[in-house]
Amino acid sequence: MRSEEEASRAIDLYGDTVKRICMLHLKNYSDTEDIFQTVFLKYVLHAPVFDSSEHERAWIIRVTINACKDLLKSFFRSRTLPLDSIIEKPGEPDSDYSDVLEAVLSLPPKYKDVVYLYYYEEYSAAEISRILHKNVNTVYTLLNRGRQALKTKLEEVDEHGK
Repeated sequence: MRSEEEASRAIDLYGDTVKRICMLHLKNYSDTEDIFQTVFLKYVLHAPVFDSSEHERAWIIRVTINACKDLLKSFFRSRTLPLDSIIEKPGEPDSDYSDVLEAVLSLPPKYKDVVYLYYYEEYSAAEISRILHKNVNTVYTLLNRGRQALKTKLEEVDEHGK
């Protein structure tokens, strides 16, 4: 079991990354908070030994992605509908940034993870392959297909939205 100081340090270092990954997958603040707690609880209770800070960060990201996937597959999640999808939000600001973010969020998870880690977290393809336990060439393929899907989605938004 890790000490309170170690847990606080990890939350300070990786908390924002965990929340961003959760929002990418879950698109829901309350679920994000739940997964945030789950990830750092696992960090404290399981106390794996890390070779470096990069290894620790990769472990945190992998645990976060797995926890998000587990939540999305859960029985409760598959049988409920979020209130946000029912309530229309009048007067929401429309911007290019929100279009890009919406397009990234709508990508299939296998592309979304790679695009996020590459562009936002600035990992190389080799680092992403280690984090996601995929072949480097697979990462390049997913990244290329993710870019193409993103480009197509953004072109559709541009044609229909403006």
